[in-house]
Amino acid sequence: MDFNGLKVHFIGIGGIGVSGLARFLKAQGAIISGSDIAHTSITDQLETEGIKINIPHDRNVIADKDLIIHSAIIKDSNVEIIEARVLHKRIFSRKDALRVLLSKKRVLSVCAAHGKSSTSAILASILKDSGAIIGAISKEFNSNVRVSNSDLLVFEADESDKSFLNSNPYKSIIINIEAEHLESYNNDFSRLKEAYKDFINSSYISVLNIDCPNVANIYHDMGNVESALVGTGSILCKEEDSNPDSNNMPLSSTHLPLIMPFSPKQDISNISYILKDNLPFTRFNLKDLGIFEVYGIGEHNAINASMAILSALEFLDIKSIKENLLNFRGIKKRFDILENLSPDSPCIIDDYAHHPTEILATLNALKIYKDLLSDSKLSITAIFQPHKYSRLRDNLEAFCNCFHHCDELVILPVWAAGEDKIDFDFESLFAKYNPVFASRIKRKGKHIALINECGEEFRILQSNIIIGLGAGDITYQIRGEK
Repeated sequence: MDFNGLKVHFIGIGGIGVSGLARFLKAQGAIISGSDIAHTSITDQLETEGIKINIPHDRNVIADKDLIIHSAIIKDSNVEIIEARVLHKRIFSRKDALRVLLSKKRVLSVCAAHGKSSTSAILASILKDSGAIIGAISKEFNSNVRVSNSDLLVFEADESDKSFLNSNPYKSIIINIEAEHLESYNNDFSRLKEAYKDFINSSYISVLNIDCPNVANIYHDMGNVESALVGTGSILCKEEDSNPDSNNMPLSSTHLPLIMPFSPKQDISNISYILKDNLPFTRFNLKDLGIFEVYGIGEHNAINASMAILSALEFLDIKSIKENLLNFRGIKKRFDILENLSPDSPCIIDDYAHHPTEILATLNALKIYKDLLSDSKLSITAIFQPHKYSRLRDNLEAFCNCFHHCDELVILPVWAAGEDKIDFDFESLFAKYNPVFASRIKRKGKHIALINECGEEFRILQSNIIIGLGAGDITYQIRGEK
């Protein structure tokens, strides 16, 4: 499909995934517009980029559009969807649009329950000439999209609505698999794992973290595939090796994918952490490829970087990979240091962690960061905004046991994300942390205030390090944007 001059309207354009596709198509010459229910920092930024935004949804904006693309949460009752059908417009869900939009790209498709945004952004930093569509804002290019004439595209794929199956993967890159988003799989974890098998089988090469038990099970189930440790297109080259030919794609339409298995326990060694201008970096050895250094902190950071490095070996020599890796400066909302620790300011960090595994990894990283700051007396307050009642229900015990590395826990109301309310006795469930409950938080200069349900400020947090955890609107609250 030729998008040059095509009028494309996105319903739900304020979502990070849909906004990425909008930017991607704008770069292809499409005339983009969009709508959503409320203004956000994303919609505001899109308007500065020349994209017409309607708030709220309005049936009258549909008449002159050639193509309608909508996010997964948009229902058939949406007024713009109804009008588009009345006018017989071509309508794609984001999931179905991917099959068309990515069809001419050689896609490096990154998917996981956790870490896919960071890994995608790291890979985009390494492959600095590639295009990128990421589910977060890369601080390196200050966007979730990077436009490029290259046929290579780094793409953060999404298993939550099965759209990763439409991502046209040249390489499928799987960091981990957990029982998340099962509502799209009839609440059957085995169906999610089968979808991941389909994802692998639709690619030419797959890079798998086989230390994840669920990934390992799939890898062993697919025991008849070739290893990509040696062979065309995915040689583990040493620093002095020349760049392999990246244009040797398999010709057969009925192929078995090449598998590059990766074991962090065996392949990563000598992890250490350093500060540069109070910013954290992780240093590690990967296989026999040498020492690498990447922005961020924690073992999971070394794993994400290693997945990106291994995925880039086909396209760059080791020396270039090491140099380009230093361009990575993190992504917005992932261990995002908003304020550095100073005599008149606490260290304030915003993090997207909203699953127990993510929260535990983030707080472990925070403990290391605290140690690097060389003051054992520093105290940590974690502000937790639970995301989705179903996630709480399905992982309740793990949530109740993932806050041990903080000195104080503040719990905000559940961000429902459209779900019906489920009652939880948070006071009893989290009693061992002696939690503080607040209706919201408010940024006051370089400090954070707690607000009660009457809208009254009842406390200024005094901890040296304050971290916000959640995938709802806590990011806007802790930044003072809401």
